[in-house]
Amino acid sequence: MKGNSPMPEAPAHILVIDDDKAMRDACFQILSRQGYRVELAASAKQGLSLLERLSFDTILLDLVMPDMDGLEALKKIRALDPDVEVIIITGYGTIQSAVESIKAGAFHFLSKPFVPDDLRNLVSRALGKRRLDLENLYLRQELKIKDERNTLVYESESMIRIMDMITRVAPTDSTVLITGESGTGKGLVARKIHQLSQRSRRPFITVDCGTLVETLFESELFGHVKGSFTGADANKIGKFELAQNGTLFFDEISNIGLEVQAKLLRAVEERKISKVGSHRVITVDVRIIAATNKDLTKAIKDGTFREDLFYRLNVVLIQMPPLRERKSDIPLLVQHFLEKYNTRLRKEMRGISPGALDLLVRHDWPGNVRELENTMERLVVLSPGPYLEPADLIFAGTVLTSAAEAPDGTSLKDLERNHIIQTLQRCDGHKSETARALGIDRKTLREKLKRIGLDGGS
Repeated sequence: MKGNSPMPEAPAHILVIDDDKAMRDACFQILSRQGYRVELAASAKQGLSLLERLSFDTILLDLVMPDMDGLEALKKIRALDPDVEVIIITGYGTIQSAVESIKAGAFHFLSKPFVPDDLRNLVSRALGKRRLDLENLYLRQELKIKDERNTLVYESESMIRIMDMITRVAPTDSTVLITGESGTGKGLVARKIHQLSQRSRRPFITVDCGTLVETLFESELFGHVKGSFTGADANKIGKFELAQNGTLFFDEISNIGLEVQAKLLRAVEERKISKVGSHRVITVDVRIIAATNKDLTKAIKDGTFREDLFYRLNVVLIQMPPLRERKSDIPLLVQHFLEKYNTRLRKEMRGISPGALDLLVRHDWPGNVRELENTMERLVVLSPGPYLEPADLIFAGTVLTSAAEAPDGTSLKDLERNHIIQTLQRCDGHKSETARALGIDRKTLREKLKRIGLDGGS
């Protein structure tokens, strides 16, 4: 399979609860032919027992059964799984009860006797609603995620090799481990793999392992049921379920504790999870991508990371180079971020001078691309002129550790002096206007003027 052809999804899982054997068999025949996985229960208690262990997309529930009233069974189903769609099967004379069941949370009702097409259509509509609800939940989650820098900008040989690896691994379902220093773009690479994969139309869910509280990891990954622990006031869908048929990205995975690592390993191996507080097994189909800025082999020796989990994750390894080893990409990145923040901040910066660009290229960038982006945003905000000049870097608070002098041999002190003089002249000698143009207060300006031997102005 090539390109972005849709991923085949796991067949929907349907539970039929009806004390009438002929009705159960008929539903089984009709729905199985549609490709659905169908489970049968002869009583409400039997159905609830199945629901405690397994996950279903839709439930067909008879309204009248000897062991338990349908409305009571519906309430218990809702308590076990509030997201499953329930279709009430009702006979003549119980229509009013069916309407009441809809008010209690059922999707719809089906009157006996029914023709196969009615059953097929209603189940299809119920599955469509469940799919839409999950997609809406995913979109709401996405809105909470910090703005990702979704563009990989490069021309260096090292990044060309990285991109080649991405295009090779993306069409597969292989697990990927991305390593590299903070700020090198590991999250971007993970998203790119997803975008080029057969799962691209399904969710991309990020687990930020660096910010999650240790005690909440399990709940975040697998979800929880209401009342399972203090503070669990409602049922919660975990990241694995949200990422169904898509990609689950573990950012800075080395931050996960050993206990959760063991449960994650089991989920990755078996593709099955259980919510906190529940024994019900949920089958998941997700692609796993993990990233870390730590040396996991050292973490294994230190006893902080499981070796078996490491080998499960390290199927395809992508090592991101630091920005100091891909200097040729800096001019492209500078232009990219200049355009980005011009648009976002409604600025009209026209470009950057060769001298300022050279200073940026010569900097070591210990914070990598993230540091460069933050620097460019600050420069766009604070620089007074249409072009970024070397002196603008000083006044924007940019410390360039690798460059003590400007490329023409002018010291940074002289650059600062010249910039102050030029700005002072542009403002006709007015200190207040000059300070505003430089992005500093009057007191700081007076000190700088005194230091460079200038005193005067209003």
